[in-house]
Amino acid sequence: MKKINIKYITTALFLLLSNSLFAQLDPLSAQYFNNRYLINPAFAGLENVTNLNLAYRSQWNNVPGAPVAQNLTLDHGFKKVGLGINFVNDKAGLTRQTRAVATFAYHLPLGANDNKLNFGISLGMMNQRLSNADIVGNVNDPDANRYNERETYLDGDFGLAYTDKRFTLHAAFPNLKRILDSDEDAFADIPRFFTSASYKFLFGTGVDGVVLEPQVAFRSIKGLDNIWDAGAQLALIDRQILLSGMYHSTKSATFGIGMDFKKKYLISGLYSSNTAALSGYTAGNFELNLRVKF
Repeated sequence: MKKINIKYITTALFLLLSNSLFAQLDPLSAQYFNNRYLINPAFAGLENVTNLNLAYRSQWNNVPGAPVAQNLTLDHGFKKVGLGINFVNDKAGLTRQTRAVATFAYHLPLGANDNKLNFGISLGMMNQRLSNADIVGNVNDPDANRYNERETYLDGDFGLAYTDKRFTLHAAFPNLKRILDSDEDAFADIPRFFTSASYKFLFGTGVDGVVLEPQVAFRSIKGLDNIWDAGAQLALIDRQILLSGMYHSTKSATFGIGMDFKKKYLISGLYSSNTAALSGYTAGNFELNLRVKF
């Protein structure tokens, strides 16, 4: 029985690493265009409204134990200050990972054309556990208990951005605890840096208007090759129909369609093919995003 238990614990740890790798290679795709607050706290409260975003992602073929991600962000903008919360729940196999942070952002106006320099910082807690209820074998195995005895730890993110009506340039430093703590040097596949630039091209006005926003992005992840992303979002019918596509240097791609009804109620679906290294094992993943502006 001891050997069987060790087998399951080893499998669980493997799934934890696989889930972490999956999450870093394929983050929630809404971060590129429709909810940049997901990756960068500087975007919290950028508009003087309240944004509620919900996201759900799972593998297309729904294999038992396959990774599932759930996310909620809520942010509100005042005149120059933005406040927000960002909650993430990931699970894969036996592993459970929960992260909740609160965000403070400051938006410094630079001119009359809505030019702003934005800063943001998030602080909160990260918790990682194994689900004892899903263990086949001795749920009191000491290896599992030692893993679950790890303390919830303080974590956070920092970001900055330049924005105007058309151009966006931003950079983020996620997972500050693992970047700044020398004890975390033993861990790999940790996001260290993200940056992207995009520009909106306007064609026509009103219902017949079209907005094309190309974007390029760069991701640095410890222990892995740097990742480049390139793509665009096309907004039609007064920016209410959204079509998007991104190609990733991991030899995967993301495609999406959405509707932003009255520019207040957004629903979008995105499909991402798996990276080249995983394409022979599982299908891609599907992501659903909902947003309401108050």
